Amino acid sequence: MEQQSVVIAGGGPTGMWLACELRLAGVGVVVLERAPEIDPHSRALTVHPRTIETFALRGAHTRMLAEGGRISSGHFAVLDDRLDFGSLDTDFPFTLTIPQARTTELLQERALALGAEVRRGHRVTDAVSAPDSVSLTVLAPDGRTYALDAPYAVGCDGTRSVVRQCADIAFEGTSFTALGTLGDVVLDEPPPGAVVSAWTRRGTLMLVPLPGGLHRIAMHSPEDIREDWPGELTFEDFRERVRAVTGTDYGMHSPSWLSRFGNTSRLARSYRAGRILLAGDAAHQHMPAGGVGLNVGVQDAMNLGWKLAAVVTGRAPDALLDTYHAERHPVGADTIEHTQAQTALMMGFSPQGSALRSLMGKLIAERPQLRDALAERLSGLSVAYDLPGATHPLAGRRAPNLLLADSRHLYDLLADGRPVLVGSPRTSDGRLAPQQPQHRPAWDGVGAALIRPDGYVGWASGTTDSAALAREAEHALAALHGTPPERHPA
Repeated sequence: MEQQSVVIAGGGPTGMWLACELRLAGVGVVVLERAPEIDPHSRALTVHPRTIETFALRGAHTRMLAEGGRISSGHFAVLDDRLDFGSLDTDFPFTLTIPQARTTELLQERALALGAEVRRGHRVTDAVSAPDSVSLTVLAPDGRTYALDAPYAVGCDGTRSVVRQCADIAFEGTSFTALGTLGDVVLDEPPPGAVVSAWTRRGTLMLVPLPGGLHRIAMHSPEDIREDWPGELTFEDFRERVRAVTGTDYGMHSPSWLSRFGNTSRLARSYRAGRILLAGDAAHQHMPAGGVGLNVGVQDAMNLGWKLAAVVTGRAPDALLDTYHAERHPVGADTIEHTQAQTALMMGFSPQGSALRSLMGKLIAERPQLRDALAERLSGLSVAYDLPGATHPLAGRRAPNLLLADSRHLYDLLADGRPVLVGSPRTSDGRLAPQQPQHRPAWDGVGAALIRPDGYVGWASGTTDSAALAREAEHALAALHGTPPERHPA
């Protein structure tokens, strides 16, 4: 039986990013992915601002920025008034359009470069958790079965997760009541603009250009409000649906992929069962409204990675892993609520639904605070964690890419995956300097702050007493259960 430190089932973006994080901390990792090759058909096309920040925390974002298209706004339920990302407090006020296949490829390259082992065509068929280890049964491409033993295993293996089922973790929620269709097609008469969206009483449609001369069209129709799964989606059916909404089919032909999707919404009762943990679609399933799925999964992996690495390497007690469920399970629940609300609006084809859409559109247009709040939610920047015992309002919130007094940026200091203490606990006048020209009132008067490896504030203090600041900082370091961070003057 092979011995591994951590086994990850599932080689999508979530599993690959988790592998990257574990290898960055020196933890042995093997990724088992049942598909022999990366699926060329990409359900996800968007990388949101917080996910770009997540990659930027490790310097893993530059190739994505170079390759992806930038869209400076997002949508809520395909309402006419789009959400402007320009007002968001981030270095990346845009969504990147990049196919999931390419995102997976880039993250796999990084994982391999960091020393992870990736076994494609290897399928987990069983996982048994014991008090001190997890034993997995794996089916290899040649038909042989072998066993893997590891201190921990993580299921990143999708909504039908074998790992979740073996761990007997309930996947609770509702089956689909509405469907959508999508097609990757060639358009001889594409509409102008990077992104096109339309809503009529005959259907909802979104159109986005893809690499290689293709366009992705995703849509919903009144007949898709149903609880039974119809037969195979044909190209003629898809083309007629598009015509019904827009009056044209844009000269579409040569479909490379046609598919259906639904609003089935389920959430794992627990993200942890002993030494088995879940992340990404194995932990939550929802309608792909707003393209949030990949992003939430990567952020699951970011939260789990540094904690699991600290436990495996003996720098933290096993109980640290309980905070993964405590912090990310509410995010999964919020994601389901957010996407279900959008589903109701996108598929509100009745007169009452049309009126609700009209009202919501007016409220968003008239109330900038509502528009900005929705933009923050869609971008992932609004996520904050409830840290027990924390008293400062910044604790549990993401840290922006602060410019520090030594002219370095905060995210550059987090590239090695270790926590960072900014500020000077040895002096009474150390203060964080907010990045210019944007002013950040929330950071005014902060004497020191401990930034967790995932870019969230683990502790902050505004005291001017140097001795008290030093004591608080050391207590925060001990509470983090990680390697003592480097200290940087602010």
